[in-house]
Amino acid sequence: MAVTESVAEGAHAEERAVHEGILRRQSARESAARTYARALPIVPVRARGMTIEGADGRRYLDCLSGAGTLALGHNHPVVLEAIRRVLDSGAPLSVLDLATPVKDAFITELFRTLPAGLADRARVQFCGPAGTDAVEAALKLVRTATGRTGMLAFTGAYHGMTAGAMAASGGAGDVQVARLPYPQDYRCPFGVGGPRGAELGARLTESLLDDPKSGVPLPAGMIVEPVQGEGGVLPAPDGWMRRMREITAERSVPLIADEIQTGVGRTGAFWAVEHSGVVPDVMVMSKAIGGSLPLAVVVYRDDLDVWQPGAHAGTFRGNQLAMAAGTATLAHVRENALAERAAALGSRMLSQLSRLRDAFPCVGDVRGRGLMLGIELVDPESETPGPAGAASAGDHRRAADGPGSDRTPHRADPQLAAAVQRECLDRGLIVELGGRHAGVVRLLPPLTISDEQAEAVMDRLADAVAVAARRQQHHGRGHRHPDGPGPGNG
Repeated sequence: MAVTESVAEGAHAEERAVHEGILRRQSARESAARTYARALPIVPVRARGMTIEGADGRRYLDCLSGAGTLALGHNHPVVLEAIRRVLDSGAPLSVLDLATPVKDAFITELFRTLPAGLADRARVQFCGPAGTDAVEAALKLVRTATGRTGMLAFTGAYHGMTAGAMAASGGAGDVQVARLPYPQDYRCPFGVGGPRGAELGARLTESLLDDPKSGVPLPAGMIVEPVQGEGGVLPAPDGWMRRMREITAERSVPLIADEIQTGVGRTGAFWAVEHSGVVPDVMVMSKAIGGSLPLAVVVYRDDLDVWQPGAHAGTFRGNQLAMAAGTATLAHVRENALAERAAALGSRMLSQLSRLRDAFPCVGDVRGRGLMLGIELVDPESETPGPAGAASAGDHRRAADGPGSDRTPHRADPQLAAAVQRECLDRGLIVELGGRHAGVVRLLPPLTISDEQAEAVMDRLADAVAVAARRQQHHGRGHRHPDGPGPGNG
């Protein structure tokens, strides 16, 4: 027995040495811009489904899922088989925008999933491989089609890291895009929340567009996330989404839905706009549509297809492995009703998260849709609360009414959120941070998560919150500013 234990200890020491050596070299050689690696000092070497194994032998439940990229989790059999078929066929792997059987199958499956009213008159543009490339293409598209240049976007938005996408995101410094308030209950910009707050936002939008002295000329388009992810897991109210559709349609302003993170079943519908019944003019897609490999597309109404040949391109827009993996993913989600599964399981998980809100004053709010969930951590002792706002009973953006459901929104607590993330990692759970001040712990598990895994996630998260809150209370909060570090964007 002693010999066996000694061998095991030696093997573990060797694993730790490999793990620490790789992290040390990464720190010495990679860009200071790296984000996830700072908060998650792990070295993945194997993964399957929701489980990641690190070089140090530790196992983790992954609720990051490649920032929402892995709809089916890591190395799903249908994805691996699709990739192997292409590799074994001898087909070219990169073909620019040439037609191939692999691409044809991908487009056919993609169009099969599109919202009714768009698929029958849609065009698809393959662009660069990242979501931000799709956003850039969409902005260029509507500007070309309308002859206008301005854009409407929303506070808290995140659309990517390239110049045009950043200009439409909430963190823009050199503002080139008109900003509109994004509806939310917990920190309603109008101080009322609920349907009333959303209606005030819609009226402001109409006023800006119709007032000739507003300083906002008729724009080329409006871009909106049906659920803001990096902004703090904020689902747009269905009625508000319909109002945005009406406002833009009446003024011939193309509506762009950014479904990069919300698409492919994540929110409990195949595309998040389907919750409201809205049919956008343009949809930008990436992340899960590539089945874990780089792929991004823009789908839009055919009357917007006014580009000249070569007006927009990208060297890697013909990635055959990504298209094959994407086809397999889209079909598996559709055929196995994984969006419906995400809706049911996500509702149960949100209800369980509400218990944390009721039990801990530092949990200011819980919200989400489907398997896109978040809990906002706050400093309950802060003396400067944000604007008040209460959710209406039964509203999907909040868990069921209970003690503390109408809490005054205190300042976000990014230090506590970071502590919860570390405690989660210590318990073998990978989570992401987001929100205006990085005070929201985000959950993006794969759609294939089992009931048992969901329970394990809830247990580990609850324990992490309890321990982090207790430690912070014991050691004292000290001085802090609500502007913490920004979230690690996907």
